[in-house]
Amino acid sequence: MTEKRGEHRLQEKYETRKRALAFYDNQMLNRLNDVMKDFILEQEMVFISTSDSDGNCDSSFRSGRKGFIKLIDDKTLVYPEYKGNGVMASLGNITENPHIGLMFIDFFEYQIGLHVNGKADILEHDQLRSLELSEERLADIMEEERDKALRWVLIKVDEAYIHCSKHIPKLKKMTTAEQAKKYGDFFQIKRETE
Repeated sequence: MTEKRGEHRLQEKYETRKRALAFYDNQMLNRLNDVMKDFILEQEMVFISTSDSDGNCDSSFRSGRKGFIKLIDDKTLVYPEYKGNGVMASLGNITENPHIGLMFIDFFEYQIGLHVNGKADILEHDQLRSLELSEERLADIMEEERDKALRWVLIKVDEAYIHCSKHIPKLKKMTTAEQAKKYGDFFQIKRETE
């Protein structure tokens, strides 16, 4: 697990060290166990956080079909980068600072979350072979993503732990017909800059 000096200083200051140690011992792993892996494979979305070399943070959202996050082993996962707005904020940060945080939240069934922190690297399609996957598994991944995945983000897991359900709301999935219209300029920024 990563040494977190600020975290530990505040545990001492606010006298939460004993509770924190119990959490580290009982809720945190330096790998993904089977239950965590099953949970990840069921998710259709993940929130990611990155920062550049100066510590400027960025949070983002990734989504796809169930299983769009591919598990390589208990210390490694990979997700596809799809065509977006072209800004490349998350990928740009990864080139400067490999630390990444992923937050998987199940809003629909269990109302539970899973934090996965680690180090990220950007892979082009031909680099997937470096993961030593079987030809069958590699073909399955490429078939599932077809031409949608432009590249991949590989994460080496440093720590994985629960985000309790205490304040996670239960949401209901809407059918396509129920969904509100999607706007490219929902927050009307174009109007302000014209």
